Amino acid sequence: MCGRFTLVTDPEKLMSRFQIQEIPFDLKPRYNIAPGQPIPVILADGGRCRIGQLRWGLVPSWAQDEKIGYKMINARAETLQEKPAFRRLFERKRCIIPADGFYEWKQMDRGKQPMRITMRDGEPFAFAGLFDTWTAPDGQKLHTCMIITTRPNEVVVDIHYRMPVILRREDESSTGKSTMPICCSRCSCRMMPVRCELIRYPHWLGAQKTTAPNVLRRFHGSSQNLLSISKEFDTPSAVKAGIWCSLSGQRR
Repeated sequence: MCGRFTLVTDPEKLMSRFQIQEIPFDLKPRYNIAPGQPIPVILADGGRCRIGQLRWGLVPSWAQDEKIGYKMINARAETLQEKPAFRRLFERKRCIIPADGFYEWKQMDRGKQPMRITMRDGEPFAFAGLFDTWTAPDGQKLHTCMIITTRPNEVVVDIHYRMPVILRREDESSTGKSTMPICCSRCSCRMMPVRCELIRYPHWLGAQKTTAPNVLRRFHGSSQNLLSISKEFDTPSAVKAGIWCSLSGQRR
């Protein structure tokens, strides 16, 4: 699964990385992002990428109340097109969620140790996500999202049996047409294995409310704590296909 992640990248660098013209909110470093919080999400809007804040924890448009969001922080890539709850979103409401690290907990002799997983070069990357809008009985709209997960690669496999889907950079670009998906240059279902280099290392990580920079304090210890890999992700073809994100000229 993916239950915590970080986004501490400088806003100017993030804008350049994801081809965003502006960030319409105060984007501060986030060291311990948790479900239920507003998170930066990138959507397609008239042929360009725009960034907004959606609450992490999907509340589908058909939900009776918003409490379901606390149970829907992740969706399995293998069943996105099988479950009615996700099929429509998979076809029409894809998004990308920028991050520069995520946490998983490794079982150790003395308990669970938080491990932070990042790119070796420290650069930001994009999770594959889904989003939707729920309307409350009083007419107020709630915009929410979730992160797609898949089977782990060799960096994560001995920590957890799931990991977030990380998109290739070329699958993030907008086509310039409002009727086409953000995050890909063509809507075709080809096998395109994702390659990226990840490293992991143990970290101190406090409770959800712990958001200070020392959350990212790396434990100093044996070099065995550091593991890197540069291999293909073992992801389902639907996610490998390079067809991510939303058919959205639609606004939130």
